[in-house]
Amino acid sequence: MTGGALRRVLVTRPRPDAEETARLLAGQGIDAVIAPLIEIADIPGASVDLTAVQAILVTSANGVRALARATPERDLPVYTVGDASARAAAGCGFTDVTSAQGDVGALARLVRLELDPLAGALLHVTGSAIAGDLGAELASIQFVVRRSQLYRSQTVDTLPEPANRALSERSVDAVLFYSPRTAAQFAKLVTVAGLQEQCRPLAAVCLSEAVASAVAALPFADVRTAAAPEQDALFAVLTGKV
Repeated sequence: MTGGALRRVLVTRPRPDAEETARLLAGQGIDAVIAPLIEIADIPGASVDLTAVQAILVTSANGVRALARATPERDLPVYTVGDASARAAAGCGFTDVTSAQGDVGALARLVRLELDPLAGALLHVTGSAIAGDLGAELASIQFVVRRSQLYRSQTVDTLPEPANRALSERSVDAVLFYSPRTAAQFAKLVTVAGLQEQCRPLAAVCLSEAVASAVAALPFADVRTAAAPEQDALFAVLTGKV
């Protein structure tokens, strides 16, 4: 993205989230090319035990959706890592939702402020891969945290065709990256496909410094990092509003 109006961006996050991102981008007059680098699937037979649980902790919208499929319970307090997962929880019918508006550290701090270790256990809904060690951090201040692994997240083995075509044809202006894992897989697959040079005119727009570090080896014209780990902040830096 070397100048001029922003036209199209490549979105690499898992499909349900990518479709929501595309919808929001369309509202700003930006087309999205969806090319998920991580596939999400429920773990067969996975369930949740809410016995003596005072609150549920969720660190992704995928976790929220898996939780909603695993239990009809909607009234227990749900604490989410950010606003996107909070919106997903509200959309799934959970009635008491609080967003930490940040990262896993922000969620731990919110729990410390609002909950009592003596009031019951915390259920941490996760996938097969997790970022940060929320359970250990809360256990260090006497909370009992039970992890419930409800879904699998697996990186794809080859660069999706929409991404390959968009890069080869130079038909996108920027690439959005939401996680270090996705960013690292993009860098790997682009290198395997021999498309590093096709990144040279583009901007990499990243949710955090950790995400930006994962694509540092690619020759992007510009690497931009959101001021906060939230989609609104990512969009602001994407569109040059900050």
